[in-house]
Amino acid sequence: MDDTAVELNELFGSPNAALPQDVLLELQSLLRLHSISAQELFYKWESYSIKMGPDTILTLKTARDFKKDIQDTLERENRAKAAHGRSDKRTAASTRAAAGNADVFGVLDGIFPSTPHGASRTQVNGSAAKRKSTFESPAAKATKSNIQSSPQTPLAANGAGAAATSFADRPNAGQIMETLNGQIPLPEPPTESPAEPRIKLKANTELAKFAYKTMAMKLSEASEILDDRIDEFLQIVQEHHELEDGAFGNPASQSTSEIVAVGRIASDSSEGKLNAASLVLETSRRTGAGLRVPLRVDNLPSYSFFPGQIVAVRGSNPAGSFFMAKELLEIPLLGPAASTPSELDLANARLASTGDMDVDDSETPTRPLGIMVASGPYTPGHVLDFAAFHALIETVLESRPDVLVLNGPFLDIEHPSIINGDFDIPDNAIPNPDKATLKDVFRYHISNPLNHLASQHPSITIIIQLSVRDAIAKHVSFPQDRAKRQEFGLPRQASIVTNPVTITINEIVVGITSLDILDMLRREECVSEKAKMTNAMARWSANIISQRSFCPVFPPTAREAYPKIDADRNGAAAGQEDEEVDLLPVGAVLDTSYLKLAEWLNVRPDVLITPSALTPFAKVINSVVILNPGTLSKKRGPGTFARMTILPATVTDEEREENDVVAHKLFERSRVDIVHV
Repeated sequence: MDDTAVELNELFGSPNAALPQDVLLELQSLLRLHSISAQELFYKWESYSIKMGPDTILTLKTARDFKKDIQDTLERENRAKAAHGRSDKRTAASTRAAAGNADVFGVLDGIFPSTPHGASRTQVNGSAAKRKSTFESPAAKATKSNIQSSPQTPLAANGAGAAATSFADRPNAGQIMETLNGQIPLPEPPTESPAEPRIKLKANTELAKFAYKTMAMKLSEASEILDDRIDEFLQIVQEHHELEDGAFGNPASQSTSEIVAVGRIASDSSEGKLNAASLVLETSRRTGAGLRVPLRVDNLPSYSFFPGQIVAVRGSNPAGSFFMAKELLEIPLLGPAASTPSELDLANARLASTGDMDVDDSETPTRPLGIMVASGPYTPGHVLDFAAFHALIETVLESRPDVLVLNGPFLDIEHPSIINGDFDIPDNAIPNPDKATLKDVFRYHISNPLNHLASQHPSITIIIQLSVRDAIAKHVSFPQDRAKRQEFGLPRQASIVTNPVTITINEIVVGITSLDILDMLRREECVSEKAKMTNAMARWSANIISQRSFCPVFPPTAREAYPKIDADRNGAAAGQEDEEVDLLPVGAVLDTSYLKLAEWLNVRPDVLITPSALTPFAKVINSVVILNPGTLSKKRGPGTFARMTILPATVTDEEREENDVVAHKLFERSRVDIVHV
C-alpha cells in the first residue's frame, strides 16, 4: 500500500478496518484531479459532512456525491472569477481595429488620420457613422462609469496588451519548422505549369449520404448506431484472435470465470474529466443488455482510454459490482492501401506527362507530386484580415504544387468580427452593399485569390473542406455535407468536399477532416503513468487509427469545456447596453445518427490530414502519415502550413510477376515540411 493510501486510511478509515477499495480509489482520484493533500481533502469532507448532516457515512455513493460537490463548488468559483474579470475589462474603452490593407493589425489606427481609401470602404452590417470618428474610441457596452474616450493607441487599436507588428514584418517567414523524411530533396519549382493536371481525383466516400436533414436526430437511431459499433468490433476481435463464441460474456454479470468483454469506454459521471475511478464499460444490447459496469484497471500495465473508445478486455466480475480487467486485447488495424502494378504504372505515367506533344515524356525526369495543405482560421483573432491567406497563394504560385488542400473555417463564426459584423470591405467588391451577405465576403476574401491562382496555375487541383465553425455553411452538424461550388464563385479547378472525406489522388488514399479530434483526445484522455511517457501526439494518432474513425470520441468534448468566446474584443456583442453575453464555442456539433459516415471503410489511408490548434507535426504511425498542418493564422499572428513532396511509386519485377496488389508505402517516399507562412 502506497503512502497516499496509508494516509487516507488513517484520516478516513475506522480504527479496526481499512477503507473499501472502491472508496479508496474515489478519494485517490480526487487527490489527483484537484492536486490537493489528503489532509486538505479530509477538511473538505468534514465541511461536507456538516452540510449534509451528522448521519453522513463514507460509502461509494457518498464519495461520488462528495466529488460532485467539490466539482460544483470549483465551477461556481471559476464562473465568479470570469465574471469579475469581464467587469474589470469593460471599464476600459474598446475599439475596432482598422481593416485597411496598409494597416493589417491596426497598429497605425489613431496615429494617422483617415485617408480617402479608408473612407471609401463599406461596412457589412454596420453604420457609416462609425467610420467618422478615427481619433476617439467608442465606450464599451457595459461601462457604467463616465470614462472619457481617449485617442487611440496601437495597444487600444488591436485590443491587446502588447503592440502587434505588421504581417509584412513577421519573423521566420518561409522557415521550415519540422521535416519528415528530410533525406528526400525538395524539387525545383517548374518554370511553367503543366498543360494538363497530373493527378486524377476520386472520392471514396458516399457523398450523397451527407445531405441528411440536420436537427432531426432520433434517439432510437442514435442508439442503434452506437450499439452496432460495439457488435462490429466484437466480430472483428473474434476473427482476429480466433476466439470461440463462449469466450465472450456479459461483464455486468457476477461470475468468477474469466471472459472477454467488448464495450465502449464511458464515465460514470456526466461532469468532470474521465479518470481511473470513473471508468465504466458500456455493453451492447446483444451482449450485455446495454448495461454499464465499473471497470477496474489496476492490473493493466499500461492503458490509454477516452470516452467512446471500443475496447476488448479479458477479466472477471467475481463480486458483481465491477469488472476487473487483466488484459487488453489488441484491436486489429485495417489493411494498408494497395494497388495493382498496372494501376501504379498508370499513376506514374500521369505524373511523368507534361501535356506537351513536342516533348518526349520518357526523356524528362519525373517531377515528384506536390501537395500543400493549409487550415483555418485564416485571420488573426482580433481583426478580419486575410494577409496570411494571400501570402499562402503567393507561395503556391512560386512552388506550383499539383494539389492545394484548404480546411475550414474560412469565415470563423467564433471570430469577434463575424459575431459583431464589425469589418469592412471595399465598395467595389460587392455590387449591392445594402444586400451584402457573408457569401459575398467569402467571394472577395477567398474566391477572388483562388480565381487568380487558377488563372496563373491552371493545372492545379484545389480541394476545399468547410468546418462546422464556418459562417457560410448551411449544413452545421458533423458529419458535414459539402456546399455548392457555384454559389461562391470558385474556379472550376476547385472542389468542395464533405467533412470528413476519403479521396484518392492518383493512387494515394487521403483522409481529411476539419474537426479538431486531437484536441478532443487531449482533453478527454485517461492515461496510465507508463503510457504518459510515450509521445502524446503519436499516442492520440494511434488511437484514431485503431478506432477506424475520424471522430472516435463519444460524447465529444462539451462546449463548456472550451474557453469562452471573447466577443467584445472588437466591439460589443449584440444585446442590451448593460447585458453581459457569454458565448460558448460551437464544439463538435455531432449528429450521432450519422456517425457511421465518419468511419473508415476498408483500408487505412496513406495520409490522414487532421488539422488541430495543437502544435503542428507530421509523423508516421502504423504506416499512416499523420499530418497536422497547424492553423494558417494564430490569434496574435501568422501560423503554419504543410508541404508534401511525394516520389513516384516503384514496383519490383517480382511484384509484377505475382500480379498482386502492392502496398503504397507512402511513408517511405514522401517528404513533409511544416512551414511558417
